[in-house]
Amino acid sequence: MSDLGAVLTAIVTPFDESGAVDEQAFVALMSHLAANGSDGFVVAGTTGEASTLTEREHLNLIELAIAERPAGKTIIAGTGTNDTAQAVHMTERASELGADAMLVVTPYYNRPSRLGLMRHYEAVAGATDKPIVLYNIPGRTATNMPPDLLAELAQIPNIEAVKQANAEELQPIDGLALYAGDDSSFARTLDLGGAGGILVASHIVGPQMRRMVDEPAERAAIAQSLADLFDVLFITANPTPVKAALNMLGHRVGGLRLPLVEATDEEQARIRTVLERHGLLAAS
Repeated sequence: MSDLGAVLTAIVTPFDESGAVDEQAFVALMSHLAANGSDGFVVAGTTGEASTLTEREHLNLIELAIAERPAGKTIIAGTGTNDTAQAVHMTERASELGADAMLVVTPYYNRPSRLGLMRHYEAVAGATDKPIVLYNIPGRTATNMPPDLLAELAQIPNIEAVKQANAEELQPIDGLALYAGDDSSFARTLDLGGAGGILVASHIVGPQMRRMVDEPAERAAIAQSLADLFDVLFITANPTPVKAALNMLGHRVGGLRLPLVEATDEEQARIRTVLERHGLLAAS
């Protein structure tokens, strides 16, 4: 297992009615998740809507998470972007603030070559003495890092793990701790000897995700029982469904920033039905 933990929740960023970051709600949610199976938190990642946070908001959120972290929990800061200089800057700042590790997504939109990816990650990894977690999610970035490239990147000092969101290429990589990038591949990742997962469903069913780590004999059955929840949390762009679910469950996380929009009535009905099916919400 990685020192970062096995159940790492990609925590949402709550917004208040004016659309500002709701720091009080963020700290309350972090405390709730810590008491319900999470070993640590990815702050200002995809699920945290990092792409619509200002730099000040982004860094303030990382600083808040570090200052208010529940005892024994890790903070992984999202510092990746498609501009290498900015990714280096954010990694330096998050390191200074005291993050335990950095999650660095593959540069998106500009579709760098293999050599460009190597140079990008060399620069980012050289900006810190903390672990770098690579984030491979070609469905969002249009660039894939195949296993042989991941193995090559693992030779760069400080690059120590990968969040693999390309399920077709999920496999152990020499030199890297393997983290599931999708809730649905969490069980398979653990079966492969992976370190854990960077998860969304752990906002809702953290104890069950924890059991998948602690009770390997029950892992497949638990994963199968949660399949409908994994699916409904991605019926539209993340984090729209998980924010809808959290609000239904009484957690004050607010809405989303454009271009993301709140779940439609139909989507909310589907989310509610699954929450009711799992006994998380009283039947209406």
